[in-house]
Amino acid sequence: MADTPPGGPPLTPAPAVPSPDAAAPRMPLRRLGWRRVLVLAGVVLLIAACAVYMLYTLGSNLGLDALLVGVTAAILPVPVLVACFLWLDRYEPEPLKYLIFCFAWGAFVSTAASLTVNNTFAALFKDWGVSSSLTGVLVAPFIEELTKALGPILLLIFRRKEWSGITDGLVYCGLSAVGFAMVENILYLGGLGYASGVDQWGPATGVRNVIVIFISRILFFGFAHPLFTSMTGVGLGIAARTADRRVRVLAPVAGLLLAMMLHGTWNLIPTLVQATGQAVIFFYGMVAVMVPIFFGMVGFAVWLRAWEGRLTERTLPDYVRAGWLSPPEVAALGSLGRRHAARTWARRVGGDAGLRAMRGYQFAATRLALLRDGMRRGLDRKPAERENTLREERQLLETIAAYRSFFVGRDPQTPVGVWDGQRYHLRFPDGTQRVVDAPDSPVVPIPVVLAPPPPPAYPAGYGPPGWYGPRPAAPWPPGGGR
Repeated sequence: MADTPPGGPPLTPAPAVPSPDAAAPRMPLRRLGWRRVLVLAGVVLLIAACAVYMLYTLGSNLGLDALLVGVTAAILPVPVLVACFLWLDRYEPEPLKYLIFCFAWGAFVSTAASLTVNNTFAALFKDWGVSSSLTGVLVAPFIEELTKALGPILLLIFRRKEWSGITDGLVYCGLSAVGFAMVENILYLGGLGYASGVDQWGPATGVRNVIVIFISRILFFGFAHPLFTSMTGVGLGIAARTADRRVRVLAPVAGLLLAMMLHGTWNLIPTLVQATGQAVIFFYGMVAVMVPIFFGMVGFAVWLRAWEGRLTERTLPDYVRAGWLSPPEVAALGSLGRRHAARTWARRVGGDAGLRAMRGYQFAATRLALLRDGMRRGLDRKPAERENTLREERQLLETIAAYRSFFVGRDPQTPVGVWDGQRYHLRFPDGTQRVVDAPDSPVVPIPVVLAPPPPPAYPAGYGPPGWYGPRPAAPWPPGGGR
């Protein structure tokens, strides 16, 4: 370390530290126009109508006792499956309203449409002298996968900026599939399980049937519907983060077709076993085909979660060069462990307000990284879209600065410092000032005051023309310091 040379940038005072009782800033809210209100009302009414229809249909077909038993048993695995998808979404959690929308869409809209179409074709096959079991192979995979995917597709069309990539596709489509599977399991557990057992031998047999179906259908193969629809989620996630119009169309279509093929194969296996009496078909189909695909998708999702979690390390160095962020701040966003350590530190120095501010800071920084990544990919083609993106970028940067003020300057163990975009200018308790270069592998979030960047000569820009072009080299080795 060297002493600050004469004429070096002066240390600017830290921003006023809010009181511990001050409210943490909030992300800017989006305005709801009358068109969005009408669309929202229409979607809510559609889901509500389908929910009433499914409740009436299930109640009339199963009876009250079987319906209650089916609902109770079908709900049990839902929290576990939902928690798995929320675990994938920890870096940039999606708004709760969109998660509820996808789940409700799969549970009510998709099941209502699929049940109607499947019953119609089953009756037609019966009139034609064809086994109605073919409905599960020739009809159900297509209508069920299509309707499960329609909810996330609508979300992609009207809320594309809420999609950060394939992970969001897996979450949205997975929750839609979980909702669909829950209602479908009510039919199996309450109808084929409890109601049929009671009609044959009494309540004890009905309960036994429910346990057998629960173990075989849910515990062993409860991943089926989320696995199928996740293929569509991969296609939608690819389409959400590409500027190529052909990929935007072909990727979802390919994912949907693959989901239908897997679903059809899944339904074909028990049909072949029943027709041939060869149980070995089930063994080869499930163990040799479906189970490897399932574990392959799980491994892909875990790897993708880590890859997308490091998006901040790939994009935010642009703002380090412009003086809006410091290298340790970017490094502290690169993993969940680092983020947790930063929140622990913020709570120690700033209390609950500091903790809330750090959470908001991390969310805003992740949103900024996604926005920046979209700029690089050229997702905004129209001038109006670019202006909105630049406006949102400025709002996020200002929000980050506001969040930072809740924990910067509160830690007596940290020397006061200024980051000028290239080096740290630290002032120690003895009054000396020293210039410190950014470490090669920063892992600790050093709270420093950022020197105000020079006013731009063009609207909402933070660098010379072309700064929004190809990615520059990172100021430290990618992935270092973990």
